[in-house]
Amino acid sequence: MELTKSLKFMRKRSGLSQEKLSEKMHMSRANLSKIERGLVPIRAQELFKWAKETNSQDVIVAIACNIDIATATQLVTESLKLVGMIFIGGIS
Repeated sequence: MELTKSLKFMRKRSGLSQEKLSEKMHMSRANLSKIERGLVPIRAQELFKWAKETNSQDVIVAIACNIDIATATQLVTESLKLVGMIFIGGIS
């Protein structure tokens, strides 16, 4: 999935309008729209914030690892379970 489609997917999946996400991102709705359409490049810092605000870290993993989103979601979920077990003391 190309980055611009991924950004729009992330926003829509989270149920956020361009207006709401632009508020969270501290940018204008027009600029956010330009980023989603590929008219303005997104900086790495903005990409990570976009993922955080849309709760879409799995999409970033999918992009980085060149895998499908379902596989990335599973990897993120399993990793979080493992980290939780480590902090709770379930693994020695």
